[in-house]
Amino acid sequence: MGFLRKALISVAVLGAWAGVGSALFVFVTPGEERVQAILKEMPGQDLRSREEAARTKQLVMAALQEAAATQENVTWRKNWQSGGGGGGKSA
Repeated sequence: MGFLRKALISVAVLGAWAGVGSALFVFVTPGEERVQAILKEMPGQDLRSREEAARTKQLVMAALQEAAATQENVTWRKNWQSGGGGGGKSA
């Protein structure tokens, strides 16, 4: 009987804490307007940084495509802006 009583008390205490945690989560979570304001303030949302990120992705993809198409060891290249002429050892 003592085990059953302790188990029920434990379940009740855990349930109460879960309820308190859920209530706090509901109260602390920002509303939709606040979420939209936070997203607008995040870095990378302006046009210039998005264009820069797109350009960087293009350069990386071009380097990967070139590396896949050639036998040259492109990891030794000194100037990544130019299209060829490895700057070191080649395979």
